[in-house]
Amino acid sequence: MIRTMNLDFSDRNPELGALYGAHVEEICRRHDHALERAGASHAVIFSGAPKYAFLDDNTYPFRANPHFVGWAPLIRLPLSYIVYTPGEIPRLVYYQPHDYWHPVPGSPDGYWTSHFDIRIVHEVEEVASHLPESREKCILIGEVDDDYHAFGIDRINPTTAVNILHYARGSSKTGYELGCMRLAARRGALGHIAAAAAFSEGLPEFAIHQAYCEATSHADSELPYSNIIALNENGAILHYTDLEREPPADLRSFLIDAGGQVHGYASDITRTYSNGDERFSDLIAQMETLQQDVVSRVRAGVDYRDLHLHTHRLIAGVLIDSGLASGGADALLSEGVTSAFMPHGIGHLLGIQVHDVAGFMENESGATIDPPSGHPYLRLTRVLEEGMVLTIEPGLYIIDLLLDDLRGSPAESLVNWSAVDALRPFGGIRIEDNVRVRASGCENLTRDAFAELQ
Repeated sequence: MIRTMNLDFSDRNPELGALYGAHVEEICRRHDHALERAGASHAVIFSGAPKYAFLDDNTYPFRANPHFVGWAPLIRLPLSYIVYTPGEIPRLVYYQPHDYWHPVPGSPDGYWTSHFDIRIVHEVEEVASHLPESREKCILIGEVDDDYHAFGIDRINPTTAVNILHYARGSSKTGYELGCMRLAARRGALGHIAAAAAFSEGLPEFAIHQAYCEATSHADSELPYSNIIALNENGAILHYTDLEREPPADLRSFLIDAGGQVHGYASDITRTYSNGDERFSDLIAQMETLQQDVVSRVRAGVDYRDLHLHTHRLIAGVLIDSGLASGGADALLSEGVTSAFMPHGIGHLLGIQVHDVAGFMENESGATIDPPSGHPYLRLTRVLEEGMVLTIEPGLYIIDLLLDDLRGSPAESLVNWSAVDALRPFGGIRIEDNVRVRASGCENLTRDAFAELQ
């Protein structure tokens, strides 16, 4: 039985409301610093504009500017602006059009409203009267495809200010943000539990996806990213999103990479299941042990690049123990065997964006840290800091495109090709948790969410 207490995803959640004031204070502090360094007096944050499909009058699902979402939980409020002047209450220019063709935003309501000077406008032209008169003293942060939406502000996304804001956002989450992400983890866990049950019933990928969305109460456009619902060989396609409508004749395995979102903050969770094959089940168990080993090493001061390289050494051990490869770990690493079986990085920062900003940033000036040689797809290269939230997601796959590259090289003799052939119909394995870095150890948002629900 699933326990669903304390799952208030609304913007009237009292626990989030109690944390929100301190969050706004921190966001103000970050913008104070960014404005000072940028030599500006006002920050204008644009939520974004709807994007129309080519030669069509339909828009793509709206995704608000993450800088806007960082101020307020308003993920479906296009053509709106937050105006921040140090020392003053932030101003929210809230666009509420007169429109009978489409639903319009309701009256501002929720724990966030008391922290803003809210100005409701019904026409975009009205925005101008609520912006600072001295446009030359403003910076605008957001995506501006139409100059009209800049209202005469020339400095758009200045590098100095944006780097400062990104570095701060990637370095630490506020208590409010962690509250949202814990709820997002629970929301995602609800979907994973429902999807696993649908898999056990023999349902096809599309039906499993539907079960996930129903359990999370997410429409497709509300998901933080497109669900990966992969049966059998499809689990070897890292970003598989095709969703077959018919079940396979022989149901062997299931890989699901799917998350939830609460007030714009995401979870990103992956699990892999076997339909009874003993060898594949054992391999999942080995990868589970490996993943938990990596999680246990997360703490402030750890270089994430070292964690990634350690994971590859562990992958070498799994390949040898499972009979997929032979030889020593050093040989499997140096000849590229582990990279052929696990081509992606072990994780990334997580927050408003699933692949959150500042993963490569060395400091707020914008200097970057390169990934280790031979590992170009690692999305986080920083030394871990207390308060960061990130993913740990090692994987092991049979990807013929990569394994074929080993043929004709010294690596070919290290691979047990008959074992690879036997594993190919199962696709691959990935296990992913979301963790918050502590001074010593970490908080596992994902495991805690599953534990609270079961």
